[in-house]
Amino acid sequence: SHPHKLDFRKSKDMCLGYIQDALLQKQWKRAAEFLTFYIESLEKDFSTEYMGPSEIIWRLGTEILCHCLHNDVKEFNSFIEQMKTLGVKRYLKICLEHAFHLLCNGQIDEAYQSLSSAESWRFGEQTTAQDKELKLIQAYRGLLDYYNWSKQKNVFLEYDKDGFEDLSVEQEMHNSFRKAAVSLKEIIQIPGVWDQFVQCYIDLLEFYGDHEEARQVLNEYAYNSKFPANPNAHVYLYQFLKRHGEPKKSLISVLKILHDIVPSHELMIDFHAMLQKSKKRKKRRLGLEVIFAALDYAGWKENVKAWSCLARQVKQIIISEKHLDWIKQEWNSRKDWWPAFHFSRYLAKQNWQENESLAYEKALVAGILLGKDCKYFKYVSRQGCKDQKKKFRMLKKFVNKHGPVYLRISG
Repeated sequence: SHPHKLDFRKSKDMCLGYIQDALLQKQWKRAAEFLTFYIESLEKDFSTEYMGPSEIIWRLGTEILCHCLHNDVKEFNSFIEQMKTLGVKRYLKICLEHAFHLLCNGQIDEAYQSLSSAESWRFGEQTTAQDKELKLIQAYRGLLDYYNWSKQKNVFLEYDKDGFEDLSVEQEMHNSFRKAAVSLKEIIQIPGVWDQFVQCYIDLLEFYGDHEEARQVLNEYAYNSKFPANPNAHVYLYQFLKRHGEPKKSLISVLKILHDIVPSHELMIDFHAMLQKSKKRKKRRLGLEVIFAALDYAGWKENVKAWSCLARQVKQIIISEKHLDWIKQEWNSRKDWWPAFHFSRYLAKQNWQENESLAYEKALVAGILLGKDCKYFKYVSRQGCKDQKKKFRMLKKFVNKHGPVYLRISG
């Protein structure tokens, strides 16, 4: 009857709400009890409407069992097998999650068998409908083939180092290579973020000396417009080019794109160093922009190397009295917020106590950008001179001498 349907739906929704509440409070046994009632209520449902309960039971049940069973893999496997039967429309998703669970419990061989079994699964139209999941299954199976290859490679290299030869190990290693290479190559051709798979495939190619193929893969991953913007793609390309002694022009080209995407990336130190060594004025100008941009981010506030790079370049510009406009242009957009962000008296005291080198580099930059009356510069130079440290006396003298430069920069 109509009232029965309303009551059933209401009680079912209430039960689901209790489960969610128990999960949020980490009351795993209570959640398990309510889930049992929830499943029983679904079995008594005489309505003809599709409730779609299988995914709810799978996801909630997985979460509960992971916390209740304390790595009891046998019980978990039993539950998962039931879920595979219940949820044929998400069969491959369940298989993939099952493999992850086995891996987390160190059961690598079992995970490989589970993925291989799922890869051969066929169920009419449902196979086609789960094509994306099938490709992921193949990809992760390929990742485990790579893992096996990596282990066998280490054994092979150890034998080789000792002057021994084991053809069976070498053959097994090549078999794992072929299986891994096929699966990994296929998945990374699909537009997406495949960092781990790309790294493993490149490792395979480099070991066998196929550097041209590796270069093509990395170029495609970094520059193909069908793929989402991914900073790591440019990092992998840069690292590959650097490993193989490519010219600095190529390295700078890759890091320029990385700078545009993530100006706070840790490789910006390398980028700045290369730009500073260039004879071209345009690149040295870009170097100043790169290091200023990096220091806009909180994660760089205490990076001694970054402050040292900025201090060195700013000092060179001041001494040569050329390109003061570079500093002025960078400073104009920061003069309203950098003093509080980087150069407060509180930070001066903290930096001096924790890292004298950092305090010195920052004090030099602060003195040039804000003048000798800057709170940060005054505190650090006073402490340094009080401790009779020669470099701080020279710092104070340098800033006092170039006071007019500060006036020109501040406009």
